[in-house]
Amino acid sequence: MMITLTLPDGSTREVAKGTTSLQVAQSISEGLARNVLSAEVNGEVIDATRPIEADATLKLLTWNDDSGKSTLWHSSAHLMAEALEAHYPGIKLAIGPPIENGFYYDVDFGDVEFSQADFAKVEKTMLELARQKSEYIRKEVSKADAIHFFREKGDQYKLELIDGLEDGQITFYSQGNFTDLCRGPHIPNTGFIKAAKLLNVAGAYWRGDEKNKMLTRVYAITFPKQSELEDYLKLLEEARKRDHRKLGKELGLFAFSQKVGSGLPLWLPKGTDLRMRLTAFLTDAQKKMGYLQVITPHIGSKELYETSGHWEKYGKDSFQPISTPQEGEMYMLKPMNCPHHCEIFKTEPRSYRDLPLRLAEFGTVYRYEQTGELHGLTRVRGFTQDDAHIFCTVDQVKEEVGKVIDLVLYIFKTLDFPDFLAQVSLRDPGNPSKYIGSDANWEAAERGIQEVATEKGLKTVVEYGEAAFYGPKLDFMVRDAIGRRWQLGTVQVDYNLPERFELEYTGADNQKHRPVMIHRAPFGSMERFVAILIEHCAGQFPLWLTPEQVKILPVSEKYNDYAQSVAKSLISYDIRALVDERNEKVGKKIRDAELEKVPYMLIVGEEEQGAGTVSARKKGEGDIGSLAIADFANKVNEEIKAMLSAQ
Repeated sequence: MMITLTLPDGSTREVAKGTTSLQVAQSISEGLARNVLSAEVNGEVIDATRPIEADATLKLLTWNDDSGKSTLWHSSAHLMAEALEAHYPGIKLAIGPPIENGFYYDVDFGDVEFSQADFAKVEKTMLELARQKSEYIRKEVSKADAIHFFREKGDQYKLELIDGLEDGQITFYSQGNFTDLCRGPHIPNTGFIKAAKLLNVAGAYWRGDEKNKMLTRVYAITFPKQSELEDYLKLLEEARKRDHRKLGKELGLFAFSQKVGSGLPLWLPKGTDLRMRLTAFLTDAQKKMGYLQVITPHIGSKELYETSGHWEKYGKDSFQPISTPQEGEMYMLKPMNCPHHCEIFKTEPRSYRDLPLRLAEFGTVYRYEQTGELHGLTRVRGFTQDDAHIFCTVDQVKEEVGKVIDLVLYIFKTLDFPDFLAQVSLRDPGNPSKYIGSDANWEAAERGIQEVATEKGLKTVVEYGEAAFYGPKLDFMVRDAIGRRWQLGTVQVDYNLPERFELEYTGADNQKHRPVMIHRAPFGSMERFVAILIEHCAGQFPLWLTPEQVKILPVSEKYNDYAQSVAKSLISYDIRALVDERNEKVGKKIRDAELEKVPYMLIVGEEEQGAGTVSARKKGEGDIGSLAIADFANKVNEEIKAMLSAQ
């Protein structure tokens, strides 16, 4: 029996039923077949060696595809587990998924201390096993057989995972002398793995629960070429130099205090200045687009979040409710701004003439992240969202989403994020219990957000299962200056919260109608955005944004007063300038200012004081000559004006 396979270019191939994706690749070219890692069949990523039993769409996945990379890294996690078992018999294995860059495996080493000193021998064994080109063999097993297998191994973690599975959905994968519980997919054989590097180890509670045992999480990465590993290690070194935690401390932007609490950043004066300028930049753009600024409390009643559905979906991940002296009265630290904004909508009768109503707030929210997941400003427990909610009619949805996209693109251009991808995040069709609302509302929301993305000409990728619990999302994934991908900016179309809060407006027909709610946050959160911006520009912020634009360097203490008068003059031109009054040689002051990434340095001494001038230097360029104070100020402001007007 023949079946028809449709390839991404629209061409079709007639093949025998049971043909594998790898065989299709071989029929096209042996060169292609040597690079196929897995395949996407009807939107599902599967082993390239699995038979295709019916007509289907087919995409062959290589290292150039994200899903291809993920498959190789998933397979590499199994290879690393095999190598670890060879060196440490009796260890217990938990889970080993691929991640954005590489993979990890959570391991119970028992009494063994596993550290970086052990990395090299495991890497060597991984490559020795890879060279055997062992096939990854998939086998469907009954629940009873699966339990028997891992009971014999004494692996309680796998047994716990199996307990949550049903007969008919359990598969094992084997390669060499290693067998694991896994749904796949995997690469054809271990020979595709040519380079391996263990990166670090960390502690991780089993299933993320602090009440469970702490396991050892072993992070690693592999590549199909040694040269690609070498390039990646260079990238890691550059990333270490750009680490926002390191630069944030060096530049005096933010700090953390255990007495204040884990994951609760303290913004220092320079960091606060930077953040306030970003806030002002977005506030100005929002005003021009008709947004109205609002402020809501840092807490809300538990009932508010029960109505919104946040308590049901995220209650266990939030800070626990706050009890008041009044019996039965409970409040929560605000995990989301949207329920408060729904209540603002309800403060007065609304007409179709009032819509769209765009409410914006830089609202601080609180979510309980586990200690092991906290990371600088990118993962915190208290953060401020550049939040806004647009209440509009059904007919206005596409136009409003389009305007939000325009705002996001304006921000990306101004802050120099030219490389981005729009991820269309939809429901997981296999798990409807994760979401609230009717199928009709979801279908309308998903269709609308996809249509606007197409009309705006965005480069998109669809990800199922990544939607918010109340609606689909358009998430913007940017690449920074060293090629790393970050999620920045989101737009969400929501037909469900207006239902739950019984929001309504009077239409032109004098009847009551339900508005649609659009959630959007171009930065995402101020904390995370600043962290990404620090690493993107290595702490060298655009001149208009940097907290300290000019450092004035008197050549000796005799000229401190003149330096201070120059600073006051520059402030009158809205230029941020500080004086370095330390009793140090001017050469050291220049070096320190360079390390602090100050864009301009002004050296002042006897000659400058007498002439009322400054001797200017620009970071990265050196001396630019002697200038009158007004001329220098105009030069800086013209440079800033040119930067912003170019957007």
